[in-house]
Amino acid sequence: MPSIESTDREFAVELREKAELVNDVLRRLLDQQQDIHPDLKKAMRYTLEAPGKRIRAALVLFCCELGCGRVNRNAEIAAAAIEMVHACSLVHDDLPAMDDDDFRRGLPACHKAFDEATAILAGDALLTMAFEILADQVDDPVVAVKLIRQLAADAGPAGMIAGQMADLNAESTPHSRDLLENIHTNKTAKMFRCSAAMGAICGGADKTQFDCLCEYGLKIGLGFQIADDILDVSSDTEQLGKTAGKDSAAAKCTYPDVVGMTESKQLARKMAEHAVLTLEPFGKKADTLRSLAWALLNRTR
Repeated sequence: MPSIESTDREFAVELREKAELVNDVLRRLLDQQQDIHPDLKKAMRYTLEAPGKRIRAALVLFCCELGCGRVNRNAEIAAAAIEMVHACSLVHDDLPAMDDDDFRRGLPACHKAFDEATAILAGDALLTMAFEILADQVDDPVVAVKLIRQLAADAGPAGMIAGQMADLNAESTPHSRDLLENIHTNKTAKMFRCSAAMGAICGGADKTQFDCLCEYGLKIGLGFQIADDILDVSSDTEQLGKTAGKDSAAAKCTYPDVVGMTESKQLARKMAEHAVLTLEPFGKKADTLRSLAWALLNRTR
């Protein structure tokens, strides 16, 4: 039986390989776009090539593999689309009117590397391009529509954008546990659910499998955000790749703020455990997703 350490190393290698695959797909898709203004394309490329972990995109690929045994072309496109939408959200989140951060992924934020107008347009361009590639490059129209519908629902005004709106409003309202869970479910967890759902769709999952993977994605997404809240308090800017301590300074509604650090850590573990339990119907085939749940719990950046 392999040791925990060797399993962790194997998973880290697999995750890195998935990230490299997604990076290659993103570069190729952007290169194919011939009619983009060069200044805009430069900002889009800057944003997409920043050294991110590609967790959401990798989740698409892992869930597709679980369904059909391999990463297919549709999953590659879906992974690129989710990464474009995520990148858009980071560009807009860093703007002065939003969270006002000068750094992202260890680099100057897009509006600092270029300017605010260019950053807004680069985010808009990445968002719309995500739906364009799903419509144009997924080989089955039925699958394309399902992917577009899922991404629009989880990233849209009743999903990620709703969470961002509630997050901004919470800076000037009393914090509560219900408010906290609503913000993080919408702002973060639904995009993880979307990744799992899109991978399941590309892999041909049946309804039971689809529902299990959606629940898994939701739980690891909540766990990811709890860990993020903890790291904002416990890590430094260099380690995080973005400004540490900003959530507290901006009076954000976070888990350490509402329930304290000890309970936050317990809740993060509970989310990982719940996520792992949802994978039981898949047996050992889902070991990679189990490793992902624990890796997100124990991350340091």
